[in-house]
Amino acid sequence: MKKIASVFLIASIGGITALGFNHFLVDKNQTASQLTYQPPAKFVNMPGAAPETNVDFTTAADLSVHAVVHVKTTYPMNSNQNQFYYDPFRNLFGQQMPKQEAPMATGSGVIVSADGYIVTNNHVVDGADKVEITLNDKRSYVADIIGKDPNTDLALLKIKETNLPFINYGNSDNVKVGEWVLAVGNPFNLTSTVTAGIISAKARNINILGNGNDEAKGLSSSTIESYLQTDAAVNPGNSGGALVNTKGELIGINSAIQSNTGSYTGYSFAIPVNLTRKVVADLLEFGEVQRGFIGVKLQDLDSKLAKEKSINEIKGVYVFSTIEGGSGDEAGIKEGDVITKVGDVEVNNVPELQEQVGRYRPGDKVNVTLKRNNQEKTLPVVLKNKNGNTNVVEKPKVEVVSTLGATFEEVSDSDMRKLNIQNGLRIAKLGAGKLLSAGIREGFIITNVDKKKINSIEDIKSSLENKKGGVLIEGVYANGMRAYYGFGM
Repeated sequence: MKKIASVFLIASIGGITALGFNHFLVDKNQTASQLTYQPPAKFVNMPGAAPETNVDFTTAADLSVHAVVHVKTTYPMNSNQNQFYYDPFRNLFGQQMPKQEAPMATGSGVIVSADGYIVTNNHVVDGADKVEITLNDKRSYVADIIGKDPNTDLALLKIKETNLPFINYGNSDNVKVGEWVLAVGNPFNLTSTVTAGIISAKARNINILGNGNDEAKGLSSSTIESYLQTDAAVNPGNSGGALVNTKGELIGINSAIQSNTGSYTGYSFAIPVNLTRKVVADLLEFGEVQRGFIGVKLQDLDSKLAKEKSINEIKGVYVFSTIEGGSGDEAGIKEGDVITKVGDVEVNNVPELQEQVGRYRPGDKVNVTLKRNNQEKTLPVVLKNKNGNTNVVEKPKVEVVSTLGATFEEVSDSDMRKLNIQNGLRIAKLGAGKLLSAGIREGFIITNVDKKKINSIEDIKSSLENKKGGVLIEGVYANGMRAYYGFGM
């Protein structure tokens, strides 16, 4: 039996291109529209794209390279990024620094709005202390991480800039096998590299996000893999970059390759833009993805199963079972049904169905077309969240003190007089966390956080809670040496 090639995530930051280098100044309403959540049925191509008259890649390349960015991430000294061990998510970021230095990795990202929102892969920025963005014109910025979604391997970043080139969303539902596409990114730290290929397949599940290999896959699983497969050359550094059509429209975010060497050997995989668009809108509005679930377990329909279940057409996705009290159960979906459409979109395998459902929010009503006893019927299904209701899923709050990795103690009045300070909180013990990564040592007395006086743990919590971006720590050591430290939240 032939050995199956390992699947590796390509870590690269690839930026999405504006509709044209000459289109830097755009209608701001168009920008807002692109980042706003819309039900899947309302996805439309944005105006302004170049017409697809022939197989000429020059226009699409020019519309793309200026909106693709280079992403450099820095990790804590105690991070696993600093260890040389086998990890397909990390080994493809690019060359890592020696162990004694802060580990770094590189990737790609795509600018999706003129005011600085950038889409990349979650695996490109996950766990990073600092994310630096370099534009195609060599300007550099420190980016804030707006939100991350490991279940689709997407992340949303923000830099403080305006009038940036950005790339318009296309419609990945309209992508056809055999269609020409371009991959734009920064492989091996080479800036703004463009490669060409075709769409080799759609709705590929390569089991890289933890779906497993079970025959029946339940939609109660949050991970969604329904990749566009291409033969456009993609290498380490391309992750997070743009997959565009010949009109220069974004149709996917390059995320993974299938390889037994760690470099490109023929196939690459991109997250469809229609799913990306939904995740971006959720992260921007809520900081957390709002994912709807049907609440059924599914199985791909093949000739053997069709014969066994007396199904006369091998088309659709077989309902293996339903979850009691789930959306499908309440809507009347039953074990043995074959789902053929979600909304107006036909589905023929589990990844396709998961992708379509994943583009709706809890509380959305979607018509599910199915066949029961070879008779077609349509049922309206009100989707629920992972908790079994239609409420907004709140972003988990991170405990500030645990993130800092320190325990604190009060400073005595005599020490304050000796050090000529009026307030402060001493670091009694340091472990893995933000403070240690910033270079702070035990015994340091924090007097100010972002110019705010610190007297207690509650003061630190209130200063850092909901904080995004850089933090300035001021204080003094027991020998009287004053020091300043900065790190990102």
